[in-house]
Amino acid sequence: MYVGVDYYPEHWPENMLEKDLDGIKELGANMIRIGEFAWHLMEPEEGKFDFSFFDKVIEEAEKRDLSVMFGTPTATFPAWLAAKHPSILSKDEVGHVRAFGGRRQYCFNSPEYNRYASKITEEVVKHFADEPAVVVWQIDNEFGHEGSDWCFCEHCHTGFHAFLKEKYKTVDELNQRWGTIFWGQTYNSFSEIPMPVPTVTTHNPSLKLDYTRFRSASVNQFAHKMTDITRQHAGKHQPITTNVSGGFFDKAFDHTENVRVMDFVSYDNYPVWGGLTEPIPPAGIAMTHDFNRGLKDQNYWIVEELMGAQGHNVIGYLPRPNQAKMWSYQAFAHGCTNMLYFRWRGMTKGAEQFCFGVVDQDNRYGRKFKEVQSLFSEIQPYEHVLNEKITSDIAVLYDYDNIWSWKSQVQSASFDFNAELLRLYAPFYRHNASIDVIPSDRDFEQYKVLLVPVMQIIDEELAAKLKQFAEAGGTIIFSFRAGLKDRDNNIHFEKTLPGPVAELAGIEIYETEALAAHQTVPVKSTDGQESSGRVWRDLVTAKGAEVLWQYSDEFYQDQAALTLNRTGKGNVYYLATGLDATVLEPLALDVIKNHGIWHTETPEGTEAVKRNGHLFLMNHTGSSQTVCGETLAPFGSKVVKCKEEE
Repeated sequence: MYVGVDYYPEHWPENMLEKDLDGIKELGANMIRIGEFAWHLMEPEEGKFDFSFFDKVIEEAEKRDLSVMFGTPTATFPAWLAAKHPSILSKDEVGHVRAFGGRRQYCFNSPEYNRYASKITEEVVKHFADEPAVVVWQIDNEFGHEGSDWCFCEHCHTGFHAFLKEKYKTVDELNQRWGTIFWGQTYNSFSEIPMPVPTVTTHNPSLKLDYTRFRSASVNQFAHKMTDITRQHAGKHQPITTNVSGGFFDKAFDHTENVRVMDFVSYDNYPVWGGLTEPIPPAGIAMTHDFNRGLKDQNYWIVEELMGAQGHNVIGYLPRPNQAKMWSYQAFAHGCTNMLYFRWRGMTKGAEQFCFGVVDQDNRYGRKFKEVQSLFSEIQPYEHVLNEKITSDIAVLYDYDNIWSWKSQVQSASFDFNAELLRLYAPFYRHNASIDVIPSDRDFEQYKVLLVPVMQIIDEELAAKLKQFAEAGGTIIFSFRAGLKDRDNNIHFEKTLPGPVAELAGIEIYETEALAAHQTVPVKSTDGQESSGRVWRDLVTAKGAEVLWQYSDEFYQDQAALTLNRTGKGNVYYLATGLDATVLEPLALDVIKNHGIWHTETPEGTEAVKRNGHLFLMNHTGSSQTVCGETLAPFGSKVVKCKEEE
């Protein structure tokens, strides 16, 4: 099991190296992560490669039995490269060049950048291929983070035309499928097609979706090329990964495809960052872990685990004593097997001066040092538990085409895909059931429950798989706007909503309404309970389904807001509006009990995860809580053996 820190020895006087590594060893670490931003140090001038600095670092690490994760440095290229080849710089949607000075300013489609990135990757990997201390390669750094997945330069425009020609073969086929007859947008050649840069009103939704698909292909082709080069030259003892950043549903590339060629997934876990006055909710943090575990259907590493407050310009919330440690326990509970904290020491120069680490600028081994030290000591005896595969009975399905379709036409000003996914995820999380978060093209026969949030793109293949799943005894929960569009981002013609799954859900939808940010609609259950819906409402007519909740406002009292259709051996729910936890948590509990899924009830703000005969217990609150018979201090966490009845 690897535990350690992200260490950037090039940021500090060389005479601090040995003392730093001694301190890292005292922390209880057995790994350091280095190198991912040090291209200029490795190639100060074109073609003049010098790895002597890192030779020394690794030599000293080996003396202390510290293993090394080494990052290929293509996320931050040297100034000489930008000066010699300014065409490598990406452009924003209004054509402004992203100047040298930040990070990830490169265009994935730049031939020159691909050439130079390939060369530095090859040279650094070849140099350290036989180094026993280097046990993992990290490709680049946080692909697509901070908007770097988008570019609108000339390389990308040409590449987009080639992408479309490969996909559609003829421009006539594209015109037909995009519906370019609308607004007289018909093209005579692929070269006439614009990128979705600012225009009057908006671009064709099909063009928007295809440009995002092209962005995904651009990011992933680059990632796969760098991975292939690394694999060609790496030692047999050196697997390959890349570090996934947060906000993955807001990015323009398919993460499953991105990591497909990697040996394992790594994740950068930041439950809070600059500008936030409090961390994201516990369910939101848990979901990110379940997403990363689902990318390759296997456990994963965390290579940046937050310890101090974070912020480039505005500094965020300071994790309370033991809160960051508790987030680490939560990560281990959800499938993390190896963990590195960001960072060993907070930097005193440059853009990340306010991204604090295990040690701060005073170089004092204080509270945060001791907190990490205790975590490393406590968790390592459970290595056998952490390595066990997690098996869940519940899965959330997502589809990047669907997410990007929503971005092309958001429909409701209050819509947010992450929030709608969590609307279905959180009620099951609240009962401490284990949940996978997986792409919708996966096999899902092994599950008992499928959660299908706002899946407006549903094709006949997916509809057939869902029908088979339900008829075999599974439960499906759809939320609003299901089955609206096809893969070209066009509304299904001559199909009553919810389109391909209307019969499966036992409903028909004739009218719909978007709700503004602070607008709600009243709903009432068949037994007289009252609640409200928000974001959207489908006005549902039951066609065989049982009505559980219906709207209670003046004009739509006969329209359903939540239905249940019994089909074959299974159940299909349709959530027609954004109902809250008071409705969905009891529903989730009924579904869990109906399928005999393990769960346990814990106080609000606490979490219990069952792993291989053990319970991981986390207190996300600032007050003491009793969880599964154990007293947890504020932001406390622990692992206990399961009792017989559990």
